[in-house]
Amino acid sequence: MESHFETASQPDPATDAYTFLEFNTQLESHFGYTDSRDPICSWPTPYDATAADRSDTAASSSPCSASKGAARGVNSNNNSNSCSGTVVDALATVISGLNFEETAGDEDGGYEYRKGDSVEHSCRYCGVSNPACVVRCNVPSCRKWFCNSRGNTSGSHVVNHLVRAKHKEVCLHKDSPLGETILECYNCGCRNVFLLGFISAKTESVVVLLCREPCLNVNALKDMNWDLSQWCPLIDDRCFLQWLVKVPSEQEQLRARQISAQQINKVEELWKTNPDASLEDLEKPGIDDEPQPVALKYEDAYQYQNVFAPLIKLEADYDKMMKESQSKDNVTVRWDIGLNKKRVAYFVFPKEDNELRLVPGDELRLRYSGDAAHPAWQAVGHVIKLTAQEEVALELRASQGVPVDVSHGFSVDFVWKSTSFDRMQGAMKTFAVDETSVSGYIYHHLLGHEVEVQMVRNTLPRRFGAPGLPELNASQAFAVKSVLQKPISLIQGPPGTGKTVTSAAIVYNMAKQGQGQVLVCAPSNVAADQLAEKISATGLKVVRLCSKSREAVSSPVEHLTLHYQVRHLDTSEKSELHKLQLLKDEQGELSSSDEKKYKALKRATEREISQSADVICCTCVGAGDPRLANFRFRQVLIDESTQATEPECLIPLVLGVKQVVLVGDHCQLGPVIMCKKGARAGLAQSLFERLVLLGVKPIRLQVQYRMHPCLSEFPSNSFYEGTLQNGVTINERQSSGIDFPWPVPNRPVFFYVQ
Repeated sequence: MESHFETASQPDPATDAYTFLEFNTQLESHFGYTDSRDPICSWPTPYDATAADRSDTAASSSPCSASKGAARGVNSNNNSNSCSGTVVDALATVISGLNFEETAGDEDGGYEYRKGDSVEHSCRYCGVSNPACVVRCNVPSCRKWFCNSRGNTSGSHVVNHLVRAKHKEVCLHKDSPLGETILECYNCGCRNVFLLGFISAKTESVVVLLCREPCLNVNALKDMNWDLSQWCPLIDDRCFLQWLVKVPSEQEQLRARQISAQQINKVEELWKTNPDASLEDLEKPGIDDEPQPVALKYEDAYQYQNVFAPLIKLEADYDKMMKESQSKDNVTVRWDIGLNKKRVAYFVFPKEDNELRLVPGDELRLRYSGDAAHPAWQAVGHVIKLTAQEEVALELRASQGVPVDVSHGFSVDFVWKSTSFDRMQGAMKTFAVDETSVSGYIYHHLLGHEVEVQMVRNTLPRRFGAPGLPELNASQAFAVKSVLQKPISLIQGPPGTGKTVTSAAIVYNMAKQGQGQVLVCAPSNVAADQLAEKISATGLKVVRLCSKSREAVSSPVEHLTLHYQVRHLDTSEKSELHKLQLLKDEQGELSSSDEKKYKALKRATEREISQSADVICCTCVGAGDPRLANFRFRQVLIDESTQATEPECLIPLVLGVKQVVLVGDHCQLGPVIMCKKGARAGLAQSLFERLVLLGVKPIRLQVQYRMHPCLSEFPSNSFYEGTLQNGVTINERQSSGIDFPWPVPNRPVFFYVQ
């Protein structure tokens, strides 16, 4: 009896992004579905193919309509025996019941790999081009084809690519047995193939794709008499299931290009900067050239600059490429107006699996291509907040001509800014050419030269704590005392040992010495905010300097920020600035003469407030802000310095430093470097680490107040030579009333191996 692949009934694509794939024999035509909805391509089912007559004749292909493009059904002679066996066994055999049309070629077969002889859908790794064996990576910036053979690697080529490129959507070939189909969840439209699996449904002639999370647990689906316990993933043992994507035959694999895992790594890395590169490009001279690695010691600041400048450029280029490739189309926007009368666009910008993440202050470009009623429009704004639902709030710079009556069809692009990298390069140049940028002692010390140990002469306080802070323990007090006497100090703070409190106490004591303002930095805004809050609690006058793009971002230390203090300065001579500010808020912009006056008044007020502060807090990159260009800071403290790159730490140091304190912990996370070449060359090593290697002994804080003593035992023994003491008792860290069967009740830790 002859069986046919037929189009499946399909939920309305206007409202649903579902994939529901069906295969019917003529006997089963009474399981009819209403055909008022658009069909999608049909799939073979394991049960109808188990007893298939494996005839040698080539399978004829007849097109059927499909919403994703032209899919093809395959006719084969099937016995109508009832079948048994598990879903997986049955699906694995379905493919052997189908005969694939061989591409016409010479008698050796049509898939022999020859250099420069590949078709568009050839596997970009090995050259296999059998339509039944290849799938396309469906990420818009990629669109490359890969096969389901392992070759010389542990996973199939397509899975290798998806994992290394952090992509997750695929589309089958139009001439494959299942037609041109984008694999997606029937219920929610999720296209992450690592989450997708299938179950056989209803008539056992329908295969339904469902994602593991959350759709397997949706109650509505449990009522559709599908056996959800039979769900199996589409990828098994790092290969797509054979009934979905055929594994190339041994002959095809022997004719294919042989590629190693090392070559795959290299070509994937190359594609990040040159998407059209081929494997032949790996053999070109210069591709494998590694930049000059960082050294422990440098002859002078020029050699130092010559080593680090190319590494920063590598990282900048990589960052630019990553950010600018993150465009999103078909974005839906809802409009609002902020308290400052500026337009705010809200839209969902899903987190990708790649390294990139949006943070408040990032600049984005919102575009609309125009329609009959609206001209094309675009505007730049900055992210002011991110909600838990992955919704982004973008405050636009200009409010003119915004198409607020349109909500669909927008595009979003990243606007890459070179500011942080420019400031690192600038700091290294200053370090080299300006003799007053750092003291002679610090200059030679940073370059690793042998210098005679110096002490800082000053009167030490009787007690080293500070008002508004907890009482210091012995190791914290010792750290403060030591730091005040040395030009260069490293403080190592294991988890929970009170790094921030100690840093605040150091800054308080430095400020009281009367050597001018203290500059306090950290690589991240969160760490800079925490420090500003703690230091402010001691009664010192603190100014938290933010970048202009973060002024609209809410912060726990808003009252300490420079822009807030400028707006809320209540002095009579500032009334003119206040009036102009109100006018600007109401109208959106000022006349050119008023704008000139406003900017001059604002600059003067910012300078006045900054100069009257005891402490200025900012990020390391923020220390290169033009508003601090004419300031000199003899004393600088950098918190979380082990999470900053060395050139990043240099930005606050070249403002005239004579006494520097680096706080951090090189046993915890280091700097995040996106470019692997840069990381391999040593950009991932912090200045703190290099100074430790040069023999500068860090002062370690030794009492932890965070965790249960059982938890601190492991880090103490593994990373801190058993020196970590507990400032909390077991009783202070007891959790009562927990309904959980702990393997060892009095040990609050276990390893769950899955």
